[in-house]
Amino acid sequence: MTTTEATEQAAPRPVPDLDSQAFWDGLRAHRIVLQRCASCDRRRFPAMPSCPYCGHPEWRSEEVSGTGTVFSYIVVHRTFDPAFNGDVPYPVATVDLDGGGRIVARLTGMPAIDARVAPDFVDHPEWTELRFRIVEES
Repeated sequence: MTTTEATEQAAPRPVPDLDSQAFWDGLRAHRIVLQRCASCDRRRFPAMPSCPYCGHPEWRSEEVSGTGTVFSYIVVHRTFDPAFNGDVPYPVATVDLDGGGRIVARLTGMPAIDARVAPDFVDHPEWTELRFRIVEES
């Protein structure tokens, strides 16, 4: 895992809620913490109060390695926030995590379906962003 220091103007800071607090705290410590349903045992992202697969309200936090494969991607050419204008174009990927679960994050490197990825943590002044980097082409 590598760490990148953010250099762009202040990016908008996420506002964690009760369900997502463990995810954001984990990123600050350069760890990926996802929810796992207490009933059907499936991982889920983003964090939410009940399972989208079976509706069960109980879950546990689980640390994951963050390795996986690119399921799909888009290339952003126009940002929603001026803080990212200097970064375009950049890819955002949906990643199938090893061990289950799917997560969406910015991608570093040339995107390709089925490419292997690993996590990168980008430290902003008040929060840490999860990105993925290509480690092996498909």
